[in-house]
Amino acid sequence: MRYFYWGLTALIAIIIACFAVSNRTAVDLEFWPLPLALSVPLYLVVLVVLLLGLAVGWFAGWAGSWRVRRERRRHARRIEELERDLGRLHAASSDAATGKSLVQAG
Repeated sequence: MRYFYWGLTALIAIIIACFAVSNRTAVDLEFWPLPLALSVPLYLVVLVVLLLGLAVGWFAGWAGSWRVRRERRRHARRIEELERDLGRLHAASSDAATGKSLVQAG
């Protein structure tokens, strides 16, 4: 599995490098309301937009799963509470089985 991961990573890196070498032409970016114009390589524009899209998608997925994370925390707290109760009941039943009572222990 580790070799598959690194092989896939190397393949993606090679594809990105070939894309960057093939698209070195400068393009002018103008921001309409501002009197600002930048001349940048085309590959840089495409890669930055791709990374921004990935970041926005990751954030949207993370923010959209807040209900699941909240429910998971609630269930974890409930499980811990039930395990504590079960431990107390188990201890009480083992004391009763051995003939000890809570009154004798005190």
